Amino acid sequence: MEQKIKKTDPDKKYRRVLAASTLAGDSVRNAAGEDLGKVDEIMIDIPSGRVAYAVLTFGGILGMGNKLFALPWSALRVDEDEKCFILDVDKKKLEHAPGFDKDNWPKMADETWGMELSRYYGVTPYWEDREVISR
Repeated sequence: MEQKIKKTDPDKKYRRVLAASTLAGDSVRNAAGEDLGKVDEIMIDIPSGRVAYAVLTFGGILGMGNKLFALPWSALRVDEDEKCFILDVDKKKLEHAPGFDKDNWPKMADETWGMELSRYYGVTPYWEDREVISR
């Protein structure tokens, strides 16, 4: 699980548990440092109590025309030093990702939808991730 967090500054305190509200609005960048948007929401799978998705807002001008993307939580890493998320995809892949608008959200509890999304980002669906379940 430690590989999910990038931390290089030994003087900054490591934070393992955070309030979801402190993450909303955090920027998301790719490994090349390109800005991919901001976290709009954190989606919790209520029966398991696990974070399922982060909803990313991307595009548009002055908040108008933004497209939303559900990102599997396991596709994200936290950069503790920069206080941002890292998504290991290039901007083009995100531009072609399955997205939605604020008035037309997908059924995020639908496992078929979740499987397709996880496959797109190359991660295991959160409900099948044995590494996290076994902890």
